[in-house]
Amino acid sequence: MTAHTLARQSTVLDIIAEYERKSENVEAAIAAYNDACTAVEMAGTIMGTYVNPVLRGRATVSARDMRTNLRASGWKALYNRCQIDRIASAKDKRLFERTLADPPELTFDNAKATFGPYLENPRAHILRGLAETFADLDPAYKSHSKVKIGVKGLPKRVIISGLGSIHGYGRDRLRDVLNALAAYQGKPLIEYHELSLILEDGDALRVTREVPKGDTARQRAASDETETIIGRDVWLKRYGNGNGHLYFGPDTLRDINMALAEFYGDVLPDAEEEGAKPRASTAVSKDLQFYWTPDAVIDRALEFAGVYNLKEWRHNPPDPMRILEPSCGDGRIMDAIRARGHQVFGIEYHAGRAAEARAKGHNVLTANFLEQPAQPEFDTVVMNPPFYGRHYVKHVRHALQFLKPAGVLVSILPATAHYDHSELDGEWRDLPVGSFAEAGTNVPTGMLKIRRVS
Repeated sequence: MTAHTLARQSTVLDIIAEYERKSENVEAAIAAYNDACTAVEMAGTIMGTYVNPVLRGRATVSARDMRTNLRASGWKALYNRCQIDRIASAKDKRLFERTLADPPELTFDNAKATFGPYLENPRAHILRGLAETFADLDPAYKSHSKVKIGVKGLPKRVIISGLGSIHGYGRDRLRDVLNALAAYQGKPLIEYHELSLILEDGDALRVTREVPKGDTARQRAASDETETIIGRDVWLKRYGNGNGHLYFGPDTLRDINMALAEFYGDVLPDAEEEGAKPRASTAVSKDLQFYWTPDAVIDRALEFAGVYNLKEWRHNPPDPMRILEPSCGDGRIMDAIRARGHQVFGIEYHAGRAAEARAKGHNVLTANFLEQPAQPEFDTVVMNPPFYGRHYVKHVRHALQFLKPAGVLVSILPATAHYDHSELDGEWRDLPVGSFAEAGTNVPTGMLKIRRVS
């Protein structure tokens, strides 16, 4: 082999094969270590006559600990080999690091299930990572109406707190922002030590501000202000209180705009029933728009609405709720409500989806919900109405009329309902970025809870 011969890169199968080989050899490796320690001790004695230990602080090796370490090392090696850090979101990276404390068995099937989605569609994960990072910075990034291509509503700066400590939340967040952009732009990621060098020894410029005389607080803040040129069309102004203002130049702002617009997309056109004829009114066609609700979203919505699992009550469970789901689709939310021991009634215009729900044993009326006379006989309404424009407002307001006094409504809505339109009052909770990805859309969403007072 010459000095210029390239070493063959290990494949996923090579890494798993090494893990399996070493896992099978754990007891033998520990026995060899113990034998070596005994040999060292015997080398320091005559005729086995013990005086003092030769080895001081001899380690006790646990087979269980060694196997745990092998699994963690194998997963980390796969993570590095597949360059998942170039693809995964900051949240996914932190979850992976926590998983290494007690990692699952390392098999090809487990590795494929864990890392396969990143390798099959890396761009989708890069975009999701950017969307998650920026959605945590400013509400404007949670609104798909503000990130359409050509929209100028994105903030040119974001505020990051906690930059004063060397190891802190603020620096983690700053690194997440820079690396989310780097992954999208195809640039090298910034390591933590590199970020520290930038912040501690980078091109920091002292900035002076004129402030009114006598305003000592503002004078002190101004004297502590510095401006750090990070590069990559990004710069940071830091203040003595540990806060920083991160600014984006026009090129980077355009990249953010394009990336978020690509990820969020737009609400899909109205879904038309197969073979439906054109209608004079679009009210019904808007009702036909359908994104089924993923299980994780259903669980969050039911928890928010206080729809608890009665089957988990050991003593004196409350009476079952009577719950309405307007625009119930094929009955996925109804499935979860029934599984928790409550009574549920659904309304669905689309005949095919209504039939699917009825086939599962649900009580479903095939009708346009907006045309149904309101009867205030339900304890709770849980709904995922059509997202088209602001059409959801009509659905929510009509559904409120079906509640008993003090009844609770929880509606899944586009984030624009809260951050842009604000036509409905209630308690708002954001849903995680990409909550409806399984259903075919990345439109940012949340949940609104309204209690009927009379």
